[in-house]
Amino acid sequence: MDPKTPASPTEPEHDASTPAHPKSKRQRVIVWVILLLVFAVVFVLVLRHHDDSQAAPTGRRTGGTVTINAMTAQKGNIGVYLDAIGTVTPVYTATITSEVTGLVSQVHYQEGQLIQKGAPLIDIDARPYEAQLMQAEGALERDTQVLAQAQMDLDRYREAWAKNGIPKQTLDDQEKIVLQDQGTVKNDQGTVQYDKVQVSFCHITAPITGRVGLRLVDPGNVVQANSTTALAVITQIEPITVIFTVAEDSLGQVQTQIRQKKRLQVDAYDRGQQTKIGTGKLLTFDNQIDTTTGTVKMRALFDNKNDSLFPNQFVNARLLVQTLQGVTLIPTSTIQHNGQTAYVYVVQNDTAQIRNIKTGVTDGGTTAVEGINPGDVLANSSFEKLQNNSKVVVSKKPLPASTSVGAAP
Repeated sequence: MDPKTPASPTEPEHDASTPAHPKSKRQRVIVWVILLLVFAVVFVLVLRHHDDSQAAPTGRRTGGTVTINAMTAQKGNIGVYLDAIGTVTPVYTATITSEVTGLVSQVHYQEGQLIQKGAPLIDIDARPYEAQLMQAEGALERDTQVLAQAQMDLDRYREAWAKNGIPKQTLDDQEKIVLQDQGTVKNDQGTVQYDKVQVSFCHITAPITGRVGLRLVDPGNVVQANSTTALAVITQIEPITVIFTVAEDSLGQVQTQIRQKKRLQVDAYDRGQQTKIGTGKLLTFDNQIDTTTGTVKMRALFDNKNDSLFPNQFVNARLLVQTLQGVTLIPTSTIQHNGQTAYVYVVQNDTAQIRNIKTGVTDGGTTAVEGINPGDVLANSSFEKLQNNSKVVVSKKPLPASTSVGAAP
């Protein structure tokens, strides 16, 4: 630098590392916050518009009218049932075995045949037993004559002793001989009776009326006396019973009806509980409660005229304990729940109003309730769209609830 040239004032140089002014940084932050808020508002509006467009075809917009189906509460009767699992059990089942040893000569029954009591079933060769019977009858006839001769002698000895013609010992001996012969005759009579029974065992007949099962023995087979091998099995079909179990807590109400001399109705349904197989009456119940299950067995009697119940068949039993008369009945589908509270939508003046109810017995899609009156119209659809005081339009004329459910005939 020239010493003669005057020095210029020093200008501050701009340093890139020097931080920006605090005011400009604050402005940028505010701008970003505003942009984010605008974006959020737009996003919310888009989502709301999308939800409204999705609900428009099937639902109603807030404040709109809801189209519903309706049912009418009715006054009627409903049965109180106890449902249980049961098994069809014959009243009588006879397993026929042989009481004698011998050769099967003839089988009279056909498989699955319905036979009457006393009908012939199986014949066993009876000739050996008939021969024994003849021998026993011969011995009886001989000893009977011996007894008659001893009795004649006794009469003579008594006359002779009365005239002092014989000693008393001779008369006493003859009296004892007569008694001995009487015992012999009685023994022979027992033998004859036994042999007659043996002969009768050779001709087996049906002890009960029922259906015979599959053939278990053929002609020519040799059977043994007192064998456990069955020759035939007969099961009584008409009438027949169903054994089912009821919880011990329900036993009291059943006993109450029994003490009043009421015959309780029992319905038997198939495995799927769709078809009623038969209707019978409660016959009796067991004298003990099963402590392992807390249940008591009950037996119901069915006439089974159409043979719809089959032995050992699984059924669902429904015991009608009592019938509630004159209660308010509504379809179970109209009842809604909010926790432990049950309620319905009652339609009045085209407005659905929530009304709490107390539910009772339910049977076949119908429930007895308290809290509404017969004739009230109830909403039965579109519950997801309904609110208290919602405006509604009934799509068709309200249908009445069933007025008699499960009542005894």
